[in-house]
Amino acid sequence: MTIYESLKAAPFNLTDAQVADIRSRIDTMPLADRVAQVFFLILLGDKPEDLELVLKMKPGGVTRFFSDDLDRETTQMQRIFDSLPIPPLVSADMEGSHLSFAFGTKVPNQMAFAAVDDPALTGSCSALMAREGRTMGVTWSFTPVIDINAAFRSSIVGSRSYGSDVARIERHALAHIEGLQSNGIAATVKHWPGEGYDDRDQHLVTTQNPLSLEEWQASFGRLYRAAFDAGVLSIMSAHIGFPAYMQSIDPDCGIDAYRPASINPALTTRLLREEMGFNGIVVSDATEMGGMSAWISHREMPTEVLRAGCDVILFSLDPEADMAQVRGSVESGSLPESRLNEAVARVLALKTVVGLLDGTHRPATAETARARLRQPEDAALAEEAFRRAPTLVKDVNKTLPVSPQTHKRVLIIETGIRNALMGWENKPLDVADMLRAEGFEVQVYDKDTFEGPTYDPAKTDLVLYLMADESLNMKSHIYIDWFRMMGDFFRTTERPWHDIPTVMVGFGHPYFLYDAPRVPTYVNAYSTLPEMQQAVVDALTGKTPFVASSPVDAFCGQGQARY
Repeated sequence: MTIYESLKAAPFNLTDAQVADIRSRIDTMPLADRVAQVFFLILLGDKPEDLELVLKMKPGGVTRFFSDDLDRETTQMQRIFDSLPIPPLVSADMEGSHLSFAFGTKVPNQMAFAAVDDPALTGSCSALMAREGRTMGVTWSFTPVIDINAAFRSSIVGSRSYGSDVARIERHALAHIEGLQSNGIAATVKHWPGEGYDDRDQHLVTTQNPLSLEEWQASFGRLYRAAFDAGVLSIMSAHIGFPAYMQSIDPDCGIDAYRPASINPALTTRLLREEMGFNGIVVSDATEMGGMSAWISHREMPTEVLRAGCDVILFSLDPEADMAQVRGSVESGSLPESRLNEAVARVLALKTVVGLLDGTHRPATAETARARLRQPEDAALAEEAFRRAPTLVKDVNKTLPVSPQTHKRVLIIETGIRNALMGWENKPLDVADMLRAEGFEVQVYDKDTFEGPTYDPAKTDLVLYLMADESLNMKSHIYIDWFRMMGDFFRTTERPWHDIPTVMVGFGHPYFLYDAPRVPTYVNAYSTLPEMQQAVVDALTGKTPFVASSPVDAFCGQGQARY
């Protein structure tokens, strides 16, 4: 089957006329323009030179991490659409939490939805994100994450996934895909061939999927096949190796056993396309990540990504040089022109599916966007998701609920919000003010100014530890850094719960019990958004019940943590 015939099949399902249009475009498109179509550039901040680079290079698409300035964002999107000869795919990571649109309706992240375990709610909130994304010009989401939370020390999977149970992941991922794609946003399952058993971060190092072929087929193979059967349009090939598969092909493959899928034809073409039959578009994970640069020189990267079977090269710090490198590879014959044309055909097919090539879709103006975003019914839906998400992992001393009558004087010890993408190192939480509004007397521990005994039962009725590390922190591991938090050797070693009721809340990372297994009351809340903080305060004070169930082993395999 030719590439053009394949576009008529799932998941694109194009008509003869649509395929003919794509073929005509490719036949008449200069090589430089075809090369540009397989590049996606990043717009992360507000530097004018980044926008000018997009307008100059005319890529096939951009990934935008939107600011909270709606006027600026809509004007920028309008300018991009007006300036590029072929309308661009605009992608976003619709993972919820702080990746929610700042000017839109904020929703929880994937693990919070898994804790609620209501696929209908997951689908409805995914549809909400899709509608708001389309308003801003977004037509491609790099979600859902279908990685498996097997290694609790993993700082990159964490709260971004739907948990550790394959069946739970499957039902929420399918709801997520349906919610996006039925509302005009192409979904992407990631990270191929599957993350979560290696506790490292592929932003920093090439990670490995250590499963046997049988184990992989029963877990990741099941999840990917379910997504393909559901018509998912895209898959992200990541900087993850799969040694068992490579060694099944060639027991003597040596270092190639660990070659990441993003530059590995055996994983991205042979296994994904030929054996599993995926017919949609394949996008590489970000090519600037350490998991890629550890393996290959940046000078070779663009061609190797295409040669492996990826159709889109995600991000480039030097797109002019990278595009020239691909053009040179095609002209020299080291990259077959047919491989490039195949990638371009899938890019144009995706643009056809989401309504770009026929002109039916473009970003809204600021005035129109304001009328569509943050609709009351959407706010109510999101509020329900936040309210249901906090998860009571244990309360062995029956401390909860708390009130100003029973636990008036509260000492809060918090890490502050840490989020590398947002540039936050210790952004204060809002819980203290929320508790004060309920009538509590709250003191927030400051390691530089705090005097006297840290934990004084005569002055404190409740100690509240607030851990606020979310995933995607550019850290090898997330853990409780007691010394950094307390700032003193002896305070670092003190534990108050023998004398004072103590509660710990994990906002974001769900595995803090590994470092505090004996804390008597522990709650997971998955996201550091203010909406989730309020939901936790409401649950701690008994205004709303704890109804969620943990989608992971929050005890981290530690028997003592259960007591």
